[in-house]
Amino acid sequence: MPGWEPPADDGSGGGPLAGLSVVVKDVIDVEGGVTGGGNPDWAAAHQPATESAAAVTALIGAGASLAGKGQCAELAFSLSGDNVHFGMPTNPAAPDRDPGGSTSGPASAVAGGLGTLGLGTDTLGSVRVPASYCGVYGFRPTHGRIPVEGVMPLAQSFDTIGVLAAEPEQLRRAAGVLLHEAADVSPPSRLLISPVLFAAAESEVAAAARASAGELADRLGAELSESELLDGAPSPAEAMAAFNVLQGVQVWRNYGEWVRSARPALGPDVEARLKRAAGFDADDVAGAEPVARAIAAAVARLGADEALVLPTTGTPAPGREADADERARARVSAGRLTSIATLAGAPAISMPLLQVGAPVGISLVGPPGSDLSLLAAT
Repeated sequence: MPGWEPPADDGSGGGPLAGLSVVVKDVIDVEGGVTGGGNPDWAAAHQPATESAAAVTALIGAGASLAGKGQCAELAFSLSGDNVHFGMPTNPAAPDRDPGGSTSGPASAVAGGLGTLGLGTDTLGSVRVPASYCGVYGFRPTHGRIPVEGVMPLAQSFDTIGVLAAEPEQLRRAAGVLLHEAADVSPPSRLLISPVLFAAAESEVAAAARASAGELADRLGAELSESELLDGAPSPAEAMAAFNVLQGVQVWRNYGEWVRSARPALGPDVEARLKRAAGFDADDVAGAEPVARAIAAAVARLGADEALVLPTTGTPAPGREADADERARARVSAGRLTSIATLAGAPAISMPLLQVGAPVGISLVGPPGSDLSLLAAT
């Protein structure tokens, strides 16, 4: 963030996060800095924040220091790390590949050792996808568990704060602070493989994820079995299509007037996505809502000691020079998997346990409220 430096007195010198540093996504307010949302026209129209977002205040109050702001995709409306105005951050785990988005800067910083923690947002998968691509841990909490005051909205029905870390112990400490809860909770004792979710990933990724799921179950002392939990529910493709509608109407409600009046410079992918969002109507919403409810109902049937295990993304990261079609394929493949937790308002955690030519995460998705249990599995 040019022209802005973290306040000199960041960090209390003590507390559960002492010694950790945090890079904050540029949709989250930090006192004294402009929240730019990845778009220079948005930044130019806004004043520096007069106070930090609640999540930033919590981390700093617990002893973390502020390393700085991290780049993001425009308006956080992309799963790619590219930004037409500022370029693409490096993916330290795979320098020839996209770091993923929209929390690209914090993920890149954590993977490269420039910050201990990344604080981002996750709507469709904007923490989990870059965690998968950059080979770090990424946590999405139960919807509503972490306050989003001081955060630019994308789609309020799905937006959450999310956390990235290179080490699981650091992730657990930070998440405990944000959740205001750090009880000693056991990890899931049953891990469930849904064949319909594995079928949404490329075959090589699915095979590696199955093997990794077995190793994870052994480490946790958990039972691993196939599950019919999502059989009869809308397919991953239907889930993502419904999400696109429900997200889109909210995105246009949040930013449509600004787009019409300010006519900002936008990347072609984001501009196309906004144009599509503007075209959704009440009939589209009426068709999407039952799909979302069905997915949520299926995930809610998970027991308190159960979690779905699945690839975080259906592919490794696309190349830095990938064309629009390849980026779209990667986004669709990822979104069909990440949308399940999103539509359910459920917690999910991506762990850097796979290598399929490049890092790919493996995720656990638990029923709403099982955040600490998932964190205990890292």
